[in-house]
Amino acid sequence: MEISAAGRLEVRITAADVGKRVSVRRLTESDAPGEKFTDTVGVLTSWDDGVLLITRRNGETVRIAEASLVAGKVIPSAPARRGGPSASYAELARVASRGWQPVESERLGDWELRAAAGFTRRANSVLPLGDPGLPLDAALETVRRWYGERGLPAYIQTATGAEGTQEPLCAELERRGWTREVTAELWTGALAPVADRAGAPGVVLSRRQDRAWQARYQRKGVSEVASKVLGSGPSVWFASVPDTDADAPPAAIGRCVVDGRWAGFAAVEVDPALRRRGLASAVLAALARQALDEGASAAWLQVETDNTGARALYTGMGFTAHHAYHHYRAPESAATGRPY
Repeated sequence: MEISAAGRLEVRITAADVGKRVSVRRLTESDAPGEKFTDTVGVLTSWDDGVLLITRRNGETVRIAEASLVAGKVIPSAPARRGGPSASYAELARVASRGWQPVESERLGDWELRAAAGFTRRANSVLPLGDPGLPLDAALETVRRWYGERGLPAYIQTATGAEGTQEPLCAELERRGWTREVTAELWTGALAPVADRAGAPGVVLSRRQDRAWQARYQRKGVSEVASKVLGSGPSVWFASVPDTDADAPPAAIGRCVVDGRWAGFAAVEVDPALRRRGLASAVLAALARQALDEGASAAWLQVETDNTGARALYTGMGFTAHHAYHHYRAPESAATGRPY
């Protein structure tokens, strides 16, 4: 924290620092020993009427009474990441969007409105990379109207926790009653270590998603729109490990999109009865080797915050979290779609 030459804690932030990353210490209401102070690190998203709002890396907003502050300072905009490929949020957001494309889109300034008949929030939400070209309230009304015309709830996908992410927009959406429904994370890692892992000889790669692959991905079947989204991207590959029963869906599947230096993994599914046998690792390794052959060197994937099994697998492969992303739903919209 900020300490003066006289050894006193000092508050060295003001309302003029809204939008900057800060570290603050405040008095707590607890009487327990050793719990007099609480520290909070995040982006200062507002300072009004004696109350500070700070948005943490995970998207959580913390309300702090100005009167409780004992110290505070501005800190670097994003912490340095140890290891892994270097990338900005904007680069990764665009790569991820190209790897999971909607069937319909429209520009609103620097915002992209995306729709795919409700198949996944990622393909049915606004990607706000910059200025919409309108005052925020007018832009949000345009968004609500655009999705309403398509019979879809209005969602905006935002991100927190890295340089250039959208903590201020998150705070503005919450102030207007938008609800944060889903939080996941985008992780990155080097591609070669994934490709070097032992793979099963039975992994089959294809440019197409056949009916068997779709049956493992979604047991009720995949619609025409969903099939288009799954097949979208610069260079798409589908992997499967055939089941010993020729009439059964594959034992494991996966999907990879190669886009320049990036390989994006998704749709990794394993038969629940065959988990913990290395099938997911084998699928990822086979897809990674194909991506290396096409010139990729870095990898990304998205994982939900409560998927402990997947997080353990990806951590073991050298992946680390780059940023969190969230889907905010307009107040009048009803929840729908797959988790992310």
